[in-house]
Amino acid sequence: MYAQNGTAFMADEDLLNTVLADLKRTVREYTTAATESNCPTVRRVFNDLTMDTLRLQGDLYNQMSQLNMYTAPGKALRQDVDKQIQTAHQTQAKCQQFVQQKTGGAGAYNQAAGVPVHQPNVQSHNPYYM
Repeated sequence: MYAQNGTAFMADEDLLNTVLADLKRTVREYTTAATESNCPTVRRVFNDLTMDTLRLQGDLYNQMSQLNMYTAPGKALRQDVDKQIQTAHQTQAKCQQFVQQKTGGAGAYNQAAGVPVHQPNVQSHNPYYM
């Protein structure tokens, strides 16, 4: 991006980092809006906006990473990641059990039939590190 005098307004890396940070912030706000929505239609719209924004953020991150414009965090041990996933699954199961107890299993937010369970979007080629 260039200013009127032909000089760079901001380095591409800085500009893209700003956009990336704004996409992260937007996802947080859409998520909050979805969780605060009382109307199922409004909730669905914010869910869709969240997913679209996550895709944009992921695409931008991948482009920046390929251009060495983003310093990725250090590698995590596979066993630590697996432990975090297991903990998240346990928390999810407890939450689902709680909701089923409170709604009698007929809640409006049960997992719809045929909808796949979330899968991580990061694939590892190294079984030790992610």
